[in-house]
Amino acid sequence: MAEKVKKVVLAYSGGLDTSIILKWLLETYQCEVVAFTAGIGQEEDLEQVKEKALRTGASKAYVEDLREEFVSNYVFPMLRANAVYEGWYMLGTSIARPLIAKHQIQVAEREGGDAVSHGATGKGNDQVRFEVTYYTLKPEIRVIAPWREWDLRSRSALIAYGRRHGIPMPVSEDEPYSCDRNILHSSYEGGILEDPWRPPAENMFVATVSPEAAPDKPVEIEIGYEEGNPVTIDGKREAPAQLLAHLNRIGGQNGIGRVDMVENRFVGMKSRGVYETPGGTILHVAHRAIESITMDREVMHLRDSWIPKYAELVYN
Repeated sequence: MAEKVKKVVLAYSGGLDTSIILKWLLETYQCEVVAFTAGIGQEEDLEQVKEKALRTGASKAYVEDLREEFVSNYVFPMLRANAVYEGWYMLGTSIARPLIAKHQIQVAEREGGDAVSHGATGKGNDQVRFEVTYYTLKPEIRVIAPWREWDLRSRSALIAYGRRHGIPMPVSEDEPYSCDRNILHSSYEGGILEDPWRPPAENMFVATVSPEAAPDKPVEIEIGYEEGNPVTIDGKREAPAQLLAHLNRIGGQNGIGRVDMVENRFVGMKSRGVYETPGGTILHVAHRAIESITMDREVMHLRDSWIPKYAELVYN
């Protein structure tokens, strides 16, 4: 018998895992479940996600637009530090998790929740990112991590569970990889990508065209900076999320920002990740360029020696 919980706030995306988790929490803990969805530029209809949470059994469903906070308070400070993990990864998933967890804790406090839950597996970094944030902000909170508790050990087991409970699932048992998306990047891992000799299929990418398909002519843009942050494109001032979305379009159309790498996870294993970070890549290169004009040599060299550690802290 699961330890008694009254109300859980679940970080809910509307995908297979968190949809199953919502129903599993109701069954296993016989508690109230409040769904929380963070709008961070994942290019989905979040009202439909909210409706699905309520249909699946959530007593309430919160959807919050966090794009401006995400870019202003998380992405831009990271870009000011030129943070790149192991030479390639621009930390798009890593930097978003503490923001989601922060607002999830705020919902728990608003709703009187005594527990929070997430859909991270027991072998990845996201469980650490979520849970360290939870405990930092609310040390007494109960954390329920279904992937470390339940006996559903495969995608097919999740799909069978969902079918038994009438949960709509637009997936197949042989889904070739998992995807995470926000306004900074799209990432892909698992499934067929676990074979490092197998190149990703072109139809996998959602934010960029291949360099071969990009136009054979240059696009010139001018980015204006104030205090280390980009504020204008071609002289026009734009809000942070709007500016990043604008550069995503330009970069994506020109085949900028694809990365295919095997990285070292915090939990001790290696993992292949394929990423698209078009606007972030442009801003990273532009920031390094403007620093080359404005920054003292010794400060620049000292800063460069700190980048790997800063990036590792964000990644972990």
